[in-house]
Parts: sequence; C-alpha cells; structure tokens
Amino acid sequence: MEDNIFDKIQDVDLKKKMEDSYIDYAMSVIASRALPDIRDGLKPVQRRILFSMIELNNGPDKPHRKCARIVGDTMGKYHPHGDSSIYGALVNMAQDWSTRYPLVDGHGNFGSVDGDGAAAMRYTEARLSKISMEMLADINKDTVDFIPNFDDTEKEPTVLPARYPNLLVNGTSGIAVGMATNIPPHNLKEVIGAVVKIIDNIIDFDSETTMEEVLKIVKGPDFPTGAEILGTRGIEEAYRTGRGKIRVRAVTNIETLANGKSQIIVTELPYLVNKARLIEKMAELVREKKIDGITAISDHSNREGMRICIELRRDANANVVLNRLYKHTQLQDTFGVIMLALVNNEPKVLNLLDMLKFYLTHQEDVVTRRTKYDLNKAEERAHILSGLLKALDYIDQIIKIIRASANAQEAKDNLIREFDFSEVQAQAIVDMRLRALTGLERAKLENEFQELEIKIREYKAILSDRKLLLRVIRTEILAISEKYGDDRRTSIGFDAYDISMEDLIPRENMVITMTKLGYIKRMTVDNFRSQNRGGKGIKGMQTIDDDYIEELLMTTTHHYLMFFTSTGKVYRMKAYEIPEASRTARGTAIINLLQLQPGEKITAVIPIDQYKKDHYLFMATKKGLVKKTPITDYENVRKTGLAAIVLRDDDELIEVKFTDNTKDIILVTKYGQCIRFNETDVRSTGRVSMGVRGINLMDHDEVVGMQLNTQGDYLLIVSEHGLGKRTSIGEFTVQNRGGKGVKCYKIMEKTGYVVGVKAVNEENEVLLITTEGIIIRIACADISILGRITSGVKLMNVAENITIASIAKVREKKEEPVKEIEEEL
Repeated sequence: MEDNIFDKIQDVDLKKKMEDSYIDYAMSVIASRALPDIRDGLKPVQRRILFSMIELNNGPDKPHRKCARIVGDTMGKYHPHGDSSIYGALVNMAQDWSTRYPLVDGHGNFGSVDGDGAAAMRYTEARLSKISMEMLADINKDTVDFIPNFDDTEKEPTVLPARYPNLLVNGTSGIAVGMATNIPPHNLKEVIGAVVKIIDNIIDFDSETTMEEVLKIVKGPDFPTGAEILGTRGIEEAYRTGRGKIRVRAVTNIETLANGKSQIIVTELPYLVNKARLIEKMAELVREKKIDGITAISDHSNREGMRICIELRRDANANVVLNRLYKHTQLQDTFGVIMLALVNNEPKVLNLLDMLKFYLTHQEDVVTRRTKYDLNKAEERAHILSGLLKALDYIDQIIKIIRASANAQEAKDNLIREFDFSEVQAQAIVDMRLRALTGLERAKLENEFQELEIKIREYKAILSDRKLLLRVIRTEILAISEKYGDDRRTSIGFDAYDISMEDLIPRENMVITMTKLGYIKRMTVDNFRSQNRGGKGIKGMQTIDDDYIEELLMTTTHHYLMFFTSTGKVYRMKAYEIPEASRTARGTAIINLLQLQPGEKITAVIPIDQYKKDHYLFMATKKGLVKKTPITDYENVRKTGLAAIVLRDDDELIEVKFTDNTKDIILVTKYGQCIRFNETDVRSTGRVSMGVRGINLMDHDEVVGMQLNTQGDYLLIVSEHGLGKRTSIGEFTVQNRGGKGVKCYKIMEKTGYVVGVKAVNEENEVLLITTEGIIIRIACADISILGRITSGVKLMNVAENITIASIAKVREKKEEPVKEIEEEL
C-alpha cells in the first residue's frame, strides 16, 4: 500500500508550482470575487444574493425573510464561500449610508454610521428593494446567459439585465490581487441623463458623444451621506482617465450662542467616515493640545439627521479651529477614484464615457434578446390562434372527425391530414373547450390575434432598426429615472487648489518653431517685425550644422498642440508647456518633452482648442494619400502617444487640418501641380487606417502642402529659391479627388521646387524661414497676384546653397488671438 502511495508522488519545480498556483488564485480573486462586471456593476456574491432572493420570491411586495435563510440559500446553491462574507455583502446592500440606492430592504438592526455592526443573521430580515427589481427585470425572458453552478445542480446568471447603470449609480470598492477598484456612487438622474444623451446623439445626428457633453450632465459623485466635494479638477481627472483624487468635506456651519460663545455644527460627513471614530479623534487632538479652543464635543444625531456639536471657548476663532479640524481629522477626506471593472472578464481601467458606452451596449443586447423572446412567444401564440380560428370556420366537420376518432392521438392525426394543421395547432383544437364555440369567445380570439399581429410587426421593426431599439431603451430608462430619481445630496464647492498654473498663464498669440534636428521653442509674434518684399530677414535662431527651422506655426498659449510623427502616431501637449525662448535661441530638444521612440520624428503639428462633435482631422501624406477621421477619436491621447494613421514605409504625414466636412481641400506638389476637391469625397475612417488617394503624382513628385478653401482668398506659393506669388483660389476649380490636378506654379532653374503653400488674404503677413534659420516677415498685400502658370517675384534674397525651408501665415496684430487661431484652422 505504501508503494502505491509513493508511486503517486511527483517531483515538481517548487518555484514554477508557486507561480502557476498564484496566478490561478489571482485570476480567481479578480474575476470571481473582488471586481464588478462593467455591465451590471455587481460582484459575483452580490449578483448571487439578488438572484437567490428573486428565486425565493422575496420581492418588495412580499414579507421580509430571515437573512439566515437568504444567506443559506445563496451559499448552498451558488456561492460556496463563508456565510459571514455573504451576510456582509447583504448588509452593505441594505445600508442607506453605504449604498446610494439600496438594493436590499432590511428589517432589523443593520448597523449604523457609527460603525456598529449588524445583528446576527438569525435576527435580521430582508427582502428585495423596489429598485433592485429593475436589476432583475425580464431575467426570465432569456435576456442574459445562464451557466451551471459550482456543483452542476442549478443554473445561475452570468450577469443581470440591470435596467439602470448600477455600477456608476451605486459605485463599488474591492481589493483584488495586484489591483483594486474604488468607484464612487452617482445620482441616478444624472447618469441616466448621460446615457440618454449618448442615445440622442446616435438617433438624431449619427454621431459619437464627447466627454465634454457628458461632463455637462454628470456633475460629479453623489454620496449617500451628502457632504461637499471641493472643486472639479479631481472629478474631471477621474472621469477622463479613470483615476483621480476627489477631496470631500463635511457640511458645517458656525452658530453663535446666547452667551456669546460659538459652536461648530456638523450635519453631513464625507462618504464612509465613521462618526464615532471621528469624534474620538477630535477629542484626542484636544487632549493632546494639537487643537486649541474646543471645550466640548457632543453628538445629538437622531432619526431626523446628523448633528455633531463642537463647543468653542469664548476667545476662540471658529474658522481657525474648523480649518485645523479639516487638516487633522476626516472632516475633510480624500476619495481615491479607480474606475476598474471587468470587461469580457478582463480587468480594465475605464473613463466615464467608456463605462456609459459599455452599459448601453449591454442594454442593447438585453432588449434585443427580450424582443426576440417576445417575438417567438407571440408567433407561437399567433400560430395556435390561426389554427383555432380556422377550426371554428369548419367546426362541424372537425367535431365529426373528433367523434369518429378512437383516441386523442388519432383525432390529431386526422385533423392534420384533413386540414393541414400543425402538431401544435391540432393539440390546441383537441384541447379546446365547448365554450370556445360561442360568438363571444370567437370575437376574443380574433381580437387577440389582431393584437398579436401588431406586436409581431413592432418586434420585427425593433430588431431590424437599431435606432428604434435605442428609442425603446431611452423610454424605459427615462421611466426608471422618473420613478426612482432624486435630487443630488452632495454639493460641489469651490477649491483654491482648482486654480492651476494654466489659469494664471495669459492667453497670448505665439509662434512655435521646430527644427529639422528636433529642437522646439515658443516665442511671441512681436519678435518679428514686418519687412519689405525682397529683404534679407532677421536671425530666427542660432542653428547648428545641418539644422534649420522645419516647422513654424501660429497658436495661443492655451491651445493643445498635436504632434503627428513619421510612424503614424500622435502626441499632445499644451502650447504653454513648451519653454519660451529668445528669437536667437536654439530651443529645447523635443525628445525632452515628448516620449518619442528611437527613429520617430515629428512630421506635422496642429493646434487645437477643443474636441468638437462633427469635426474632423483631415490628413495628407507625402505620397498623395488623404484621410478624414473624427476629432473625437483623438480626445484621449496618452503620454506614450496614440495611433493616428497607417503609413507605408516610404510615406510620411506632411499636413493636418481641422475641418467640419464642408470645406474644399487643396493639395500642392513639389513639381507645381495642384488639385482641389470637396472633403465629402473622402469618407470618414477610424484612427488606424491608411486613407485614400487625393492626387495622382508624377514620378518622384510629392505633396508639399495642403490648404482649405476657407483659409484665404489667394493661394500663396513659395519656391525654394525665395520666389513666390499669389493666385486667386477661384482659378482652381473643384475636381474629383485622385486626379492629376492642374499646373499652379512654373518650375524653372531660378525658382527651384515648390517648398510651401498657404491660403492668405490681403491683411495677412507671412514668415519665410531659410535652412540657415533666417526669418523674414512680409505683408501679403505686397506680393503680386499672378496667374496659375507663373513663377512669381522675388520674396527673399537667399545666398547660394541656402534655400527656403518653410513658410507660416500671420494675421494683423489687432485681431484677437483666439479668433485668429480659430480662423486659421
């Protein structure tokens, strides 16, 4: 026998065994215990408790049941873990100071905000709350998947239908292995309002909802204990990134007593703060003389609400004492937001908009499955009714056949053979009672059949039209908002910390320059005085060997700068984050500001103020490809960059424009060719796509610039040897994209190739930059207006072996910077 035991012993690597076992344990905790599902916002234990209660018929219209029965049923059927953990989850769902909209209606001692524990489960009773029925609505209509329980004796749902966004509404917290989640509760009306906004944008505009639109509706967390959130910066950071810190402060007021003394009254505490421990902490600080001026602390809280009285000495400054209490106690607390949830059983940190979209996707699935279920049931019933109505038309013959049959089966077979009934219809006819032969019963059957036909058409319409499906969801979710919604409990106040460095930076017009070797700097426009045409220019920077200014653009300090790279990625930073430098300074290496990868270089930069709905980024590549993508696709740019476009190995991005799908696109090539086409010729595609052909290039030709027809009345074209001209944009007629275009510049030996193009007006000025860093500023009104097939006049005298590197447009200084940049874009 001992030999048999030793035969079963296996030699294994302890390190590998521990690694494998720990991974299994970690995944079990992550997916099956600590983290909520993005769809219903519930952890497995919570979901199983609610499902057990509905299986026990323990609804809000039924008597309360002992919690021990609920816990035992949950543990025995679905959750084979400790009864204390199940009871703890049940109690938490019943506490109105822990859960914003309690899912369980508790009866008995369920603890208190002082930290008192609930009574033993044998004493307390519970039933489902009314709002929890919305979590379980239509669960018997095949709306969610069911799986076998731990011992294959029962079936349990993998997720609940959740007819309102419970994850955001009630929030959650949990510590898994190597990760944790901490999602604050929110106001039901606000969260549903955000879902409705997403639906309305799809139905009315076929457009995506932006984070800005959602932030206007969801003001911030709404804690069950009320209190006040300080400022909006932490809220916005958490909503945009999925992580953030929100400072929450107790609601207090200072009262003056008849004897001249003051007292601080606390009526609301930050979320999850233990009142008893808070009072103990304040008393301890007074005893240790860390806070001076407090003579007594008393708790007068009752069923009417919370009231903590902090009595002060006659000479104490109440505001000073209160500020010290904020600093040293949980009268002011920080809620660390980690919006982590399971998406397809994988933990992911999500922003607010993503959470709402995942919830809406779940509701589309639930309502689709419910509609299919209702359609099948309606068609089955209509099939039976059509058979019964047909039978009533031939009732005498049918009665004769049934009477002549030896048994029920023979009767069914005869009916099927004689009248082509189905098996189901024949069974219904055999089961039909004699009262169905009356005229009244026939009328009822006919009315029911007509109603079913209407319902069947409605169900089929919903299943064939997503917008109709979304309207159904919209109607139902608004009804829930109307029924259960309430006013905000948590106010949002001012926070001095919300005044950032950005708020103190004036909005100024700026010139951003970037060199071929990757040096960038910020300067004011006033650094460059206007010169006459043909001047020599002034020194724009101190270049090093083989370096020159390659990119020059106008923006304001508060605009975002989006940096598009040779590898098809985009990076982003505020213009004021670029160090300001003098006109002759080299600037800062861009790799010190952006996390560029080895070999990655900036090929296009675009300033942008806000991510507007129904606006696009229009891109052009050196090889003549163009692409249009919604600007909202680029709203969340990580520090490590974001994929912007797919490029071939020999191609690169040369220009990006901000458009609204109403503009004409103008492409100009190195060999002096130009094409103008409407941007609607280019359909919108996602970020990770290559685009379509904008212009058919000659061998060795390449695109050097892209402009919009609305950017000016003239097309200013400049060659590498300093010649240029203005040509009316009206001379370039609209063509279909993908053609060869028309001649726009006459290339000669004295001109060199075309290096830049800008759409300008009379009042504009332009900056010309040479490969040596020399910059000249010229009024556009001084540049000749010539036809398409001309070379222009001398704009800048350049020495031998020096060429024009790039050009940029400037407006009159009297124009507002913000307006200037918006018009430029």
